[in-house]
Amino acid sequence: MFCTQCGTKLDDAARFCTACGKPTSVAPPYAGTSAVPKRLRRITAGKKLAGVCNGYAEYFDMDVTMMRMIWVGLLLIPPHLGLIAYLVSWAVLPRE
Repeated sequence: MFCTQCGTKLDDAARFCTACGKPTSVAPPYAGTSAVPKRLRRITAGKKLAGVCNGYAEYFDMDVTMMRMIWVGLLLIPPHLGLIAYLVSWAVLPRE
């Protein structure tokens, strides 16, 4: 296989050109891998209120207790950004 931009000879399994860095083919970002893209969602298992904190904790690979502490911290900011964001997340995020 040859690079379409610079003409360098490449291995058949190469995803990028070693000379110019151009991708060799347009493929979905998860093609050939078993990884599933993460989706932000409400997780109702082990929930305290609506599962919003569980969903955010899973999405960001965090401990759910730390995520709950972040939400409480946001709740203490004067215009109550945490409460507004929590209610919007509760209404918008799909259930698992």
